Amino acid sequence: MDISLNTTTLRFGSQNHNPLNHYHHSPISISIKHTAKTTLRLNAKKKSTIEGISDELNSIASLNLDFAPSRRHVREAFTHVQHQLDHFLFKTAPAGIRTQEWYEKNSRGLEIFCKSWMPEHGVPIKGALFFCHGYGSTCTFFFEGIARRIAASGFGVYAMDFEGFGLSEGLHGYVPSFDDLVDDVIEYSTKIKARPEVRDLPRFIFGQSMGGAIALKAHLKQPNDWDGVILVAPMCKISEGMIPSTTILNVLTLLSKMMPKAKLFPYKDLTELIIREPGKRKFAGYNVVSYDDKTRLRTGMELLSATQDIESQLEKVSAPLLILHGAEDKVTDPLVSQFLYEKACSKDKTLKIYEGGYHGILEGEPDERISSVHNDIISWLEFRCSR
Repeated sequence: MDISLNTTTLRFGSQNHNPLNHYHHSPISISIKHTAKTTLRLNAKKKSTIEGISDELNSIASLNLDFAPSRRHVREAFTHVQHQLDHFLFKTAPAGIRTQEWYEKNSRGLEIFCKSWMPEHGVPIKGALFFCHGYGSTCTFFFEGIARRIAASGFGVYAMDFEGFGLSEGLHGYVPSFDDLVDDVIEYSTKIKARPEVRDLPRFIFGQSMGGAIALKAHLKQPNDWDGVILVAPMCKISEGMIPSTTILNVLTLLSKMMPKAKLFPYKDLTELIIREPGKRKFAGYNVVSYDDKTRLRTGMELLSATQDIESQLEKVSAPLLILHGAEDKVTDPLVSQFLYEKACSKDKTLKIYEGGYHGILEGEPDERISSVHNDIISWLEFRCSR
């Protein structure tokens, strides 16, 4: 598809400190020459071979994942492989956790994948925790080990794959409306809150990266419905100097209306910026239903708009708040978490910055650090359920 624009390179964000950069997500950059035609290539990125598995599984992993049936097929084929990975999250996952997977139709008629992790029989439930995953990710891979550990501490853990991600329906990596994702979380959590096992218990929302933005917007829409908000490396503010000019925004807005599903923003694998422990980087490739291609145009604009909306309302954040961030995160800026901490009107708020930590502090750090981060989350939850 060719577009003629009389403009120069359009750029917002940088590899460092840009809250629009998430899992396998590059800085937004569009180069358009004066009076020249620019060809937008919509071809999917060629997937890398996963070492240590059969040619048959690699062939399955390379399927077109635009639509949910293919993603579900690939996930099913890889489930046994994922359970055998030599990663701290999988090796130390507590036994006896009761899990359930199901699909629910959302208000727009899409099948949304849902999952729960409950303590083993006989363990009293202290509270309910709703998890919001990051851009491109899913609740069925790394979070599996995290959820099991939290559930073993006495919490009911619930998660969903957002529209267009993981096992849920919707074009892969396409976010036509950020607010729709937020409304799906509210719709899902409302049903869960009514379940007898958690009906009268404290309820918390937990978001990582883009999921942090979703969690914040859910709280802002329901300020009295959450007993606490946990944010890990949240996307909640554009760093100073990174906001596009009005001219650039107008061009991007126009393009997003003309071809919203186009994979326009260039792709860059950010695994080395997300996962600090070199030995753990190879495991990212096994998250076979993640979206790791170029960002679709409408998606990028929705993320930008959501971030700007959240930034304008940070002083309205009132729930008990735990913010966790790696000090060396080059994907989302730890200074943004500091800004959120200072702006939020919450009387109960905690900010923890982990020295040397990268973006993926829940799964990509040395084992001792991962365990420490998880313990900090669990301790924070337990304290607020015991008061």
